[in-house]
Parts: sequence; structure tokens; C-alpha cells
Amino acid sequence: MTLLQKQYSVLPGFGMTLGITLLWLSLVVMIPFAVLFGWTAQLGVGGFINAIWSERVIHSLYVTFGSSLIAVLINVVFGLVTAWVLVRYTFPGKKIVDAFIDLPFALPTAVAGIALTTLYAPNGMLGSLLASLGIRVAYTPTGIVIALIFISLPFIVRTVQPVLEDLEPELEDAATCLGASRWQIFARVIFPAIAPALLTGAAMAFARAAGEYGSVIFIAGNIPLVSEITPLLITAKLEQSDYAGATALAVLMLMISFLVLLLINLIQRWNNKRNGMN
Repeated sequence: MTLLQKQYSVLPGFGMTLGITLLWLSLVVMIPFAVLFGWTAQLGVGGFINAIWSERVIHSLYVTFGSSLIAVLINVVFGLVTAWVLVRYTFPGKKIVDAFIDLPFALPTAVAGIALTTLYAPNGMLGSLLASLGIRVAYTPTGIVIALIFISLPFIVRTVQPVLEDLEPELEDAATCLGASRWQIFARVIFPAIAPALLTGAAMAFARAAGEYGSVIFIAGNIPLVSEITPLLITAKLEQSDYAGATALAVLMLMISFLVLLLINLIQRWNNKRNGMN
């Protein structure tokens, strides 16, 4: 028996399981993407550029990806703090707080959008207070950011939390004995250990936020050139039976999301190599 055969003999039925995996991925991922690109190909290069090159489309992309980036950056900070509190401290109601983190996963996005709109509308509980200060949240890009923060927070917390739980306290104790301050321990001991998980959570949160629809359309107001997101524009084109134009926007969003995720993965790989060299 060769070395290659010994390696694969650990998993019985490797050929069959690999075939099932590829078949399932083809049905769920590859074939839908192929259909998407096929519809877009009907436009040709010129038609594709005309479909995506308009002020309304460009502004919707700016709102969609800009709001997603802002929401993820905010959640990287506060999601890390939340995970830290849940792992390092014990307090009354901790299990309830921990359960609330997963609420955006279970809650229908439309329900979340209605709740946030009711809360932040000009006559809402928080919206009226903010309006008295001259701050408007609902029906503006700010409302979109808040909705995306709500739905993307669990991705950061749930990817960082298990890494913090597995982090050996002896490393922090050793750094303390060597005279390191709290910030030095966090920067040189804790953060390098959780950075890959934090980047992974940020990538998943960004992908989720960029494609969000249900929780955003209510609080955004969907005003063209102000608070209109690209998924809503795609839906509008589908309602107008402009299937090729809708798929062109979908392909554009897919390409941008793929490039952003690829960049994050490259940064994560570079960080892992650097830590390995150290």
C-alpha cells in the first residue's frame, strides 16, 4: 500500500464522499452562479457596462459596501469587547446576554427591520430623542449602518469567543511576571492569538452585511441617490422584467464581494506566515 493510499484510507469511502460533496456544491453554488453569469453574458461587454455605469447604480454600491464596511469596523471593536466580557467575567444574567447574541440569527430580517424602524423613526422612542438633537437615523444611510451592525454582530462574537476561551492564561501570567503592562499583554500576547479569528469573523460579517435586504429596506427609506441599496435596485429591475440588468448588478456585487474576501484572506495568510516566522 502506497503512502497516498494510506493517507486516504483514514476516511472510508473517500471517492464516494468527495463525489457527493462536489455534486452538492455544484447544485447549491456552482450551477446558480453559472446561470447568473449566463444571463449577464447576453448583454455583452457594452451592455454590461451600460447596465452598471449609472449614477444611481454607483451610488447604491457606495451605500451598500460603504455601510457594510463601517458596520463591520464598529463590530470588530464592540464585538471583541462583548466576547471578552462573556469569556473573562461572570455576572448575573450572563447566559441570557450570551443567548441574545444569537438573536439576529434566529429573528426574521424583516422583523428586525420593522423593530429598528419603529425605534429610530422620528416619532419613535429613540428617534424622537435624537431628532431633538438634530440627528436623523431612520431613512438615512445612518439607519442602514445600524441595521447592518445588528445583523453582523454575532459573526464577530462567535468567531472570537472560542479562541479567547482556549487561550492559555499561563501566557498572560508569564507576561505579567516579566513586567508587561495590561496593554502590552493585550497587544503582544492576546491580540496576535485572536487576530486570525477576528479577520475571519470580519470577512463573514462583511459578506452578510453586503447582501442584507430584509432588515435594511424598512429603515433605509430607499431614496434614490440617498439611501438606496444595490439589492433593492436588483429587486426593482426584476419587477420590471429586466432580468439581464438585474443579473449584471448581481454579478458586479459578486465580483466586489469576492475581491474583498480574497483581500481579507490574503491578509490573514500573510499574518499567519509572519507569526510562524516569529
